Amino acid sequence: MKIRLLIAQAAIVMAGVAAVAGTASAEVIIVAPNAPPPVRMEAVPPARVGYVWDQGHWRWEHGQYMWNPGHWQVERVGYHWVPGHWIAHRGAWRYMQGHWA
Repeated sequence: MKIRLLIAQAAIVMAGVAAVAGTASAEVIIVAPNAPPPVRMEAVPPARVGYVWDQGHWRWEHGQYMWNPGHWQVERVGYHWVPGHWIAHRGAWRYMQGHWA
């Protein structure tokens, strides 16, 4: 009887751990006081099977914008890549991280 109870309790604990681990994520919020410069036009390399192109973007670093060049992302089957972008937010600019949707 004690073994069944112990197994049931262990199953509940593991289910809880799995639920927390499956939903845990860390979002870094990047806010800049002024608008980013215009996006640089980059030559997109020829398509690669199993990859999607993540266009370059401006990043805010040490009080200034720095260009982050485009790069390939490993494709996730069944998803599409939403590129990162800047939005005006409460008198400043907030960077929305690229993500799979």
